[in-house]
Amino acid sequence: MDRTETLTQALRQKGLRLTPQRLAICRLLATSEQHPTAQMIYEQLRPQYPSLSLATVYNTLDILVNLGVVNALGSAGDDVVHYDADTDPHVNLACTVCHRVIDLPSQHVRALEEEVTATSGYRLLGARVLYYGICPDCQQQPEE
Repeated sequence: MDRTETLTQALRQKGLRLTPQRLAICRLLATSEQHPTAQMIYEQLRPQYPSLSLATVYNTLDILVNLGVVNALGSAGDDVVHYDADTDPHVNLACTVCHRVIDLPSQHVRALEEEVTATSGYRLLGARVLYYGICPDCQQQPEE
């Protein structure tokens, strides 16, 4: 099952109607490597869906986070929440200068998740490891 299907199936199981706007939000989240904010999603989709409201974006994101199919990563130094539809164990790296968030696959995070599952009895819905720093591109920029 691909990520878009995972997100839409979660909404369906919650009993929500799959409106074109909700489907577009799911599609964008599932295919984005940007770790978008609600505002970014709204601005990207608004031209195609003029009736889309920022409230719809926030409500859909909240539902997807509560269902465990999307992670809310928090701020990347820009005081807004970034979202990630990749709930497989991995590390997120956030640049506090340009606010870009990238994924870094890690066997250690996967092993830690397996250990936590085995020793706690929890059915984990996802994990997030977020490191803050300055990306290589921003390190090359002269300081102001």
